[in-house]
Amino acid sequence: LKAIQSGMKTPYLLNKFELKTSAQLKALYLDALVEQGQAAPIPGRSARTGNDGPPSKNIHVNKRGSLVIPRELVDEMGFKLEDVFTVRKSKSGISLKKTS
Repeated sequence: LKAIQSGMKTPYLLNKFELKTSAQLKALYLDALVEQGQAAPIPGRSARTGNDGPPSKNIHVNKRGSLVIPRELVDEMGFKLEDVFTVRKSKSGISLKKTS
């Protein structure tokens, strides 16, 4: 909160807090405001800070055989609608690479 309220610029904050997108910064800022009681929580949105812990990094396979990535993780990674990825097998499991 202090960093944003002091007027620090977005590129500096992204680097300082090791974030990839301004959407991640905005989400963390909102979470901090809610935690401090300075903003009302958005119904149905779980915070990324506090006692709830970080968003789940787990994905699962649904009935149709599709991999399902939790919305929080999609937001955290900065993925957008219509993004395209290639998938390859690696020594440690699988690797996704954004192609679009």
